[in-house]
Amino acid sequence: MAINIFLFTLGLILIIVGGNFFVDAAVWLSEKLLVPKFIIGATIVSLATTLPELIVSIIATLSGKYEMAAGNAIGSIVANIGLILAISIAVMPCEVKKSGLILKSCLLLGSAFVTLFFSTQGTLGIIPAAILLLLWLSFMAINLIDGKRAEDAAPSLHTPVSGKEIAISMIKFGLGTAGLVFGSDLLVDQGSAIASSLGVPEGIIAVTIVAIGTSLPELVTTITALCKKQASLSIGNILGANIMDIALIMPVCAFISGGLIISRQTLLLDLPACILLTIVAFNVPACRKKYSRAIGISLLIMYAIYLTLLLTFFK
Repeated sequence: MAINIFLFTLGLILIIVGGNFFVDAAVWLSEKLLVPKFIIGATIVSLATTLPELIVSIIATLSGKYEMAAGNAIGSIVANIGLILAISIAVMPCEVKKSGLILKSCLLLGSAFVTLFFSTQGTLGIIPAAILLLLWLSFMAINLIDGKRAEDAAPSLHTPVSGKEIAISMIKFGLGTAGLVFGSDLLVDQGSAIASSLGVPEGIIAVTIVAIGTSLPELVTTITALCKKQASLSIGNILGANIMDIALIMPVCAFISGGLIISRQTLLLDLPACILLTIVAFNVPACRKKYSRAIGISLLIMYAIYLTLLLTFFK
């Protein structure tokens, strides 16, 4: 038990330090390349913080645990929105550009509907997986176009960048990514071991420690971004991570398995929750052009209801 607690604490330290390095490097990259922080968050940051979900889902697929692979990806979206984004909004409400959010949030919503529609028989086939992958590629293309427009709009703001600055930022980025990934892995493994030794049921462990554990990089990155007054970075990070969860991770697993098995729980609870949370978290604020504290609190309440239904009917 003592070793488990030590490793659990080490994992926590790794993700805190890693998150700090990671956000510093992302903000520097945004400023030097003149790319909006929202776009940096939605691409580079979200890709790196989604690594735990990607690794867990691929390992589960290769091990024949197909339902776990899908559940991890969709469950992470629910945790990202209902817990992490909710905390971000409740702590730091902010304004948002409709043009920068509405199309990308619709891509996330469309991906969830595609998954739900084509998985009614309990399997996500190769063709719908290819459709999801196209949606993810569309998301990345939109971000690249937006980034190029932002750069062209202010060409005179470019400042010389020394090789030393680039090297330091890349080291921070690499160390931050490693800290987030390895730290979250330690927290999940050791947290599960501690819970098991205390007699906590496996179902509770899976719903809490594993599901939220693979989202820890997003959580730490979001909290760090908030401490540094970078709310746009955290929103972009979560939106991008969610699209990658459903439109990149699930297709990859479907291609590996030849057809990804979708559980009854995912169809009846996780996907509907994902769709509802996406509408409240992204589409509503996009129309109102701002995130209010009330939206953050509403998302937390919805997440609590989701957990209650999960533990009541699917334990």
